[in-house]
Amino acid sequence: MNMPSHSPAPAAAARRNRNALLVILGLSFGTLLVAGALRFSGWQPQALKNKGELLQPYGDLRDHDLALVDGGRYRWKDSPRTWRIVAIPEGCDGARRAACVQLLESLDKVWRLMGREADRVHVLWGGALPMPTTGMREVHPIQMDARLRTALVSGTAVAPGDPVWLVDPNGFVVLRYPSGFDPGDLRSDLARLLKVN
Repeated sequence: MNMPSHSPAPAAAARRNRNALLVILGLSFGTLLVAGALRFSGWQPQALKNKGELLQPYGDLRDHDLALVDGGRYRWKDSPRTWRIVAIPEGCDGARRAACVQLLESLDKVWRLMGREADRVHVLWGGALPMPTTGMREVHPIQMDARLRTALVSGTAVAPGDPVWLVDPNGFVVLRYPSGFDPGDLRSDLARLLKVN
């Protein structure tokens, strides 16, 4: 009478299944550990990083009633989903006129590159315009005052030149771009923010 032989197959299959389960658990928890380490080290993917300087604390323009150069009023709440690019160049007459024209043309280009979202962006230009703005319906020349400048700077040291600020739809000044900034950086930040908001 032949005795049944004990096959090692069930034990080997159980060992393979256990090893596969351990590999899957190791990959899952390993991925979570790596993601947590990256998150707490401050690393962010390039696409999520701001190109402009994030202001801390934010400037607050919500209660600031802006006067337009032509004597009208610019009201924040009239366009609730509108982002504002604020430029306050210094002395656009004489030798600085060319730099102001270049800045205004750069901001107009950024506005045009927003495509169908362009209507949700206004350019607020502090003081007299350095050139005619025919066709630049997004540009709103505003009168400058000390209170507005203080709200924009918001306690941070500002280098000389022509910085530009990005103001969210609620009236908070959230990003600053230093004089001589790359307009592509502003366009990149603005496109991402318009998509989110």
